[in-house]
Amino acid sequence: MTSYDLILRGGRCVLPWGEAEADIGVRAGRIAAIGALGGATAEREIDCRGLHVLPGLIDPHVHLRDPGDPAVETIPTGTRAAVLGGIATVFDMPNTTPSITTQKALEEKRAYAQGKSWCDIGFYVGAGKSNIPELAALELEPDVCAVKVFAGSSTGDLLVEDDASLERVMRSGRRRVCYHSEDEYRLQERKPLYAAGGPHRLHAEWRDVECAFLGTRRLMALARETGRPAHILHVSTAEELAYLRDFRDVATVEVLVNHLSQTDEAYDRLGGYAVMNPPIRDERHMRAAWAAVADGTVDCIGSDHAPHSRANKEKPWPATAAGLTGVQTLVPIMLDHVNAGRLSLGRMVDLMAAGPARVYGAVTKGRLAAGFDADFTIVDLRKTRTIEERWIVSPCGWTPFAGQSCTGWPVMTLVRGHLVMREDEILGEAIGAPALFH
Repeated sequence: MTSYDLILRGGRCVLPWGEAEADIGVRAGRIAAIGALGGATAEREIDCRGLHVLPGLIDPHVHLRDPGDPAVETIPTGTRAAVLGGIATVFDMPNTTPSITTQKALEEKRAYAQGKSWCDIGFYVGAGKSNIPELAALELEPDVCAVKVFAGSSTGDLLVEDDASLERVMRSGRRRVCYHSEDEYRLQERKPLYAAGGPHRLHAEWRDVECAFLGTRRLMALARETGRPAHILHVSTAEELAYLRDFRDVATVEVLVNHLSQTDEAYDRLGGYAVMNPPIRDERHMRAAWAAVADGTVDCIGSDHAPHSRANKEKPWPATAAGLTGVQTLVPIMLDHVNAGRLSLGRMVDLMAAGPARVYGAVTKGRLAAGFDADFTIVDLRKTRTIEERWIVSPCGWTPFAGQSCTGWPVMTLVRGHLVMREDEILGEAIGAPALFH
């Protein structure tokens, strides 16, 4: 008789080739079998009848602020938020204090995360003008998901805004480079046009469509010239999405849940809690984002979880801190979009599991398939629940989606065969490990 460490019984599994009711057998943290396992035994079984079993979902764009300000977010709190929200793996950005731009800083962060992360984790390394010679080696560290370049809108030493330096970055290695694409020169040129104390919706006027589109055009020209693959993060404009369709040989595309879910009415409703970079825009751009999801232009969806204190979010514009929380609410919001018919559950899984794994080269992540990690996001598509700020575990304590009702909710999260969340309860110990990349 075949035995496993764990069997998930009778769930509707979202497999690479479609949905099917099946059992999943887990052995040594990997998927060992998928099918009818009625005669098999296991140390533990989980009844998944009436639920959908997804591959462990990935949030490829989070800022866990660690090292930084523990009153806002940390790796322990941010990864607790992730697994509560059905996320099994996160990729953490490098613009911390200090920035992750050196081998030493990377090693310290890796060591710190051991035993503190509730989900698996990959680390970005930041590109600055001073560390370009080291990037080729840094990007090949086993737990590094990508090099991140801030071509506009950065703090500290992580701004690479000129074409000559950007080209040096692109010629420094071989893996896909991730870009915050806003044109820094246009940003600075337009800044004096906007007086302090204006309404928050001026944020989208200052950081206008051309600011983003110009940045992306420049990056695509350099990507073609150097042959270096590029991943454009948080694409926010209809113009960029149409343009990027002609660059699929060198570019992949991320869209944020915010740009699929919120329009510029949010500035009047939420004030500083709607301010992010690139900005939330009008309905025309949201429609374009959904069209790009439908036609395959978009490769992955992320949250750009970027918490700040309430005090910094409530400062008058333009001193308002830019960035929104999102890792805990990403899955419920996207499941609600599935329920509303805006995309299929299979397409959501492609965008939030297989897509990030493909773009970043994550090994054994993103699919329900034999030999892959036993990461599972188990969801109840019929469960309706309202997002409440008391549910948010990030120390900053707020969400721009407070009060939103969602149909579809994550009820269990498993990381490499370990059940780490069930019905809002965190279970066991923090067993998250560095994700591996090729």
